[in-house]
Amino acid sequence: MTDDLTRRRVALGLAAGALLPATAALAQAEQTYSQDEILAAGQRFFGAGAEGLATVIDHVFSDLGRPNGYIEGNEGSGAIGIGLRYGDGHLHRKGASESWRVYWQGPSIGFDTGGDAARVFTLVYHLRNTDDIYRRYPGVDGSAYFVGGVGVNYQRRDRVTLAPIRAGVGFRLGANVGYLAYSRNRRLNPF
Repeated sequence: MTDDLTRRRVALGLAAGALLPATAALAQAEQTYSQDEILAAGQRFFGAGAEGLATVIDHVFSDLGRPNGYIEGNEGSGAIGIGLRYGDGHLHRKGASESWRVYWQGPSIGFDTGGDAARVFTLVYHLRNTDDIYRRYPGVDGSAYFVGGVGVNYQRRDRVTLAPIRAGVGFRLGANVGYLAYSRNRRLNPF
């Protein structure tokens, strides 16, 4: 009788252990966006004609996985060695019924010249608390487009990673390092 009971307990333990990874994956899927959801949101935001968007999103998903938020916004920037970037948008989090207003601004320095205006669709990873978005995020950016194009770069701070996907118009050529400070209110001071 005790052998039978022991075998049942072991079988139940193994079955429960097999379910844990599936349960964790299901919970993660409920708290994050799928690639199809992000691609549909990106196409609505940029318009169905945004060339290269699917390729860029595929690249980011293969690097970083599923995001738990995204920001839809607009920005303008310019540089002659030293640059400035200003933008604003709305943060959307999986499972939240509201969005949060976000502004960003920041300086850059590098071998970079030109100016551009862009629509920005930023994928947000590992954002546990909405207030954690309102910080400085360092990053490296490289641009080489004339008239139009889609590009992405990564910004990281602690566990949070931001992947801004930009589709812009203008003339911009070069590479720079800098940061973007995300805030609740519009600020003129980029520092």
